[in-house]
Amino acid sequence: MRILLFTGKGGVGKSTVAAATASLAASRGLRTLVLSTDAAHSLADAFGADVGPEPTEVAPLLYVEQVDAQLRFEQSWGDIQHYLLSVLDVVGVDAMAAEELTVIPGAEEVLALLELRRRAREDEWDLIVVDCAPTAETLRLLALPEALGWYMTRVLPLQRRVVKALKPVLTRASGVPMPGDSVFDAVVRLHDELDDVRALLSGPDASVRLVLTPETVVVAEARRSFTTLSLFGYRVDGVVANRVFPAEGADDWRAGWVLAQDGVLAEVEQSFAGLPVWRSVYRPREPVGVPALSTLAEEVYGALADVDPLAAPTGEGPFRVVRTAEGAVAHLALPGARKEEVQLARNGDELVITLGGGLGSAGSYRRLLTLPQSLTRLSVAGARVEHGELQVRFVDRSASRPAEGDA
Repeated sequence: MRILLFTGKGGVGKSTVAAATASLAASRGLRTLVLSTDAAHSLADAFGADVGPEPTEVAPLLYVEQVDAQLRFEQSWGDIQHYLLSVLDVVGVDAMAAEELTVIPGAEEVLALLELRRRAREDEWDLIVVDCAPTAETLRLLALPEALGWYMTRVLPLQRRVVKALKPVLTRASGVPMPGDSVFDAVVRLHDELDDVRALLSGPDASVRLVLTPETVVVAEARRSFTTLSLFGYRVDGVVANRVFPAEGADDWRAGWVLAQDGVLAEVEQSFAGLPVWRSVYRPREPVGVPALSTLAEEVYGALADVDPLAAPTGEGPFRVVRTAEGAVAHLALPGARKEEVQLARNGDELVITLGGGLGSAGSYRRLLTLPQSLTRLSVAGARVEHGELQVRFVDRSASRPAEGDA
């Protein structure tokens, strides 16, 4: 089963492109589901159809779902929320305010990912298209499973043991109820589900497609997204440049726009070298409904006849290990990253990779990359960033002293 995610800066038309791609897939005989992790839920508008919390058929083989966040919240977060509500009740917080305080920020997007997992495990679909939230939210969301894993392996077991041992004393001393096993079990269950989502989305049949418009600021954000998605192990399989002014028949005013966009589009081709770059011309009105969306997809993807827009990505993912005579070299793709933007440290069986500095508004991102077992007994002997790739050299401990530091 194929999973294809679309993301981009807010307002670039990613929902329309995602809906068009799903329409194309269904027209080619693939049983297709399209859903959104964006709380704005623009898919119903794109298809011009009423869409419910269950997959709704809008055309043969094409189904659309808008996630019922409240229902999924109760299923995945209910036990944790009930405990938090009991704590807030003890300290005198108003019930209505307590309800608001126990809703985690970004809950709708997280729960949409859990819904994606549920649908993927049903094994009913040939393709699931995901209309993601704007780029910054998507990057935080896709980093969450691995970040939560750090808490699960280091902090939660200790918390659980301490609470279990001291629960009667702590409850009497503070007057606040201590969490029970159901709360900890709910956290473990949530982590396991998110970890499964990560396995799905970083697997060989999943990829991310970036949607942008030919504007300098938008392209800069797309470049940063490409780098950061690679940092966390997600494959980017292409770029859709949307709202491109056609050169034919342009008057003087539009000719200026065409010239400006040509310069930015040349930059796009250079920034995403090796990836297909599809172009979608600026239309006088938005395509709404399956026929209009299918026509849009045929025009956009038909321009690169030798590239199948629905095929799974080929080749290795962003992370690979190459064995050498002395040990091994770990390669992590970081397209566009410069040496001064990457910091590296070793912490037990993990590499701590921090990406920041020159990444501008993207801020800093940190990944705790758990090393394959074949590398855990080896020492880091050196690292470098070369041709958009972090290369970390490992040697046998008996042959080299450990060396750690910045890349």
